[in-house]
Amino acid sequence: MPEYLEVALRSIFILLSLFAITKLLGKKQLSKLSFYEYITGITVGSIAGTLSMDLGLPLSEGLMSILLWFAFPLLFSYLSLKSIRFRRFAEGKPTVFIKDGEIDEKALKKEQYSVDELLEQLRKKDVFRAADVEFATLDTNGDLSVLLKREKRPLVREDLYNISPKSTPPQAVISDGKIDAAALREVGFPLPWLQKELTKRQLQVESIFLAQLDSEGNLTFDLYNWTNTQ
Repeated sequence: MPEYLEVALRSIFILLSLFAITKLLGKKQLSKLSFYEYITGITVGSIAGTLSMDLGLPLSEGLMSILLWFAFPLLFSYLSLKSIRFRRFAEGKPTVFIKDGEIDEKALKKEQYSVDELLEQLRKKDVFRAADVEFATLDTNGDLSVLLKREKRPLVREDLYNISPKSTPPQAVISDGKIDAAALREVGFPLPWLQKELTKRQLQVESIFLAQLDSEGNLTFDLYNWTNTQ
């Protein structure tokens, strides 16, 4: 078989294999890559390119290497879905950069973030003064989430009719049917209070996919059976 034809056939086979593996990983991998996933993608691309052009490399051994490099992100994703502790270990936790208009210099230093970089990210969200920010966090995917102070937010219907009091950023106190004690402490409520609220609503912890709570006691639920209860 001519070499150019063998290269073409190997390339097509590898492309189809990569397409199948990528479909297994799911759409999440296409949106935001973690640092580990970024390195994995570069390595797999390098292996695939070398395998396509170097006819001296056995195709089966190269595909085995690619499968192994893809298997670990897939395993990490599965374990992250099943375990909150593993998710925190693998993906980390959001870092609070600004709270009540005050910048946390230690948090910036920990994440190797300069003030100029922080201000640049704020400007991208049309925020030009750090003092206007109620809460800003660096999420695990590298995005900066910003909540403006109440007086700096756009006017909404709740403001006109004073429907709801001022609230702080909610925490996920229940995730995947398990209570997150650290998040509960963050918003300042004890475990018995949460258990009492669940009893009032006739809910079991195991039936709750996600529950969010803010420091004013506003509690919302999303159940496993796709029914939202508030």
